[in-house]
Amino acid sequence: MGAINLTAQPRNLKKKPKTLREEGLIPAVIYGDKVKSQSLKVNQYNFIQAYKKAGLSHFIDLAIDKSTPVKVLIHEVQKEPLTGNYLHVDFYQIRMDKEITTEIPLKFTGQSKAVKEEEGILIKNITELKITCLPKDLPASIEVDISPLETFEDDIHIKDLKIGKEIKVEADLEEVVVTVTPPRSEEELEALEEEAETDVDEVEVISEKKEEEEGEEGKEDEEKEGKEGEEAAKPTPGEEKKPIPETDQPTSSKEAPKAKEGKKK
Repeated sequence: MGAINLTAQPRNLKKKPKTLREEGLIPAVIYGDKVKSQSLKVNQYNFIQAYKKAGLSHFIDLAIDKSTPVKVLIHEVQKEPLTGNYLHVDFYQIRMDKEITTEIPLKFTGQSKAVKEEEGILIKNITELKITCLPKDLPASIEVDISPLETFEDDIHIKDLKIGKEIKVEADLEEVVVTVTPPRSEEELEALEEEAETDVDEVEVISEKKEEEEGEEGKEDEEKEGKEGEEAAKPTPGEEKKPIPETDQPTSSKEAPKAKEGKKK
């Protein structure tokens, strides 16, 4: 991969980021070890083209105005969730005399006999590798030749990869990178289908059982409420119904005068 070039300009902080985006520019910032941070703006189209090539692991030669380009990595990109428009970019300036740690993508090449002739399934357990090295030794990718995978017993480990001594791998060297598994037989596929059908049947049975239990619980609650109502209606032992007092009975028009005469005596 050739050099990836990008140009940026100093940004006037008085100008709102929304205005910059409307003009086809993206607000940005550059910082690094012993590097004074600076607010920038980059052309949106030019940045997208550079980002497609560099990603987060390849160097970009960033020129601010007409100054000498510096090596940077795209450290962080902020995007609007709904539209996908770029909101802000962080550039990290690299010191060429200091080691950096980053993740490098794996590039799978060649053909596997186990896949081509035995119809096996290629399983990629790792697709990128974390490494530490000086910026000048940073590779664009790490090649993984899968041609040694001739049988289903063959594996390729990290220790099998061709990596220079100047690069330190930040992982267990015994970890499997890629392998091939045999294709599933008709019996296994049928067993998987039966298992899926069984799971569906169990879900339906559980659902029906739950509905029945809920119905029974509701019925029990109704019966309990009915019994409690009957118990509340029964008189307590030893208690007799009291007759309604005479004062509560309506008095006749003849009795009322007698009561008044007795009071006069």
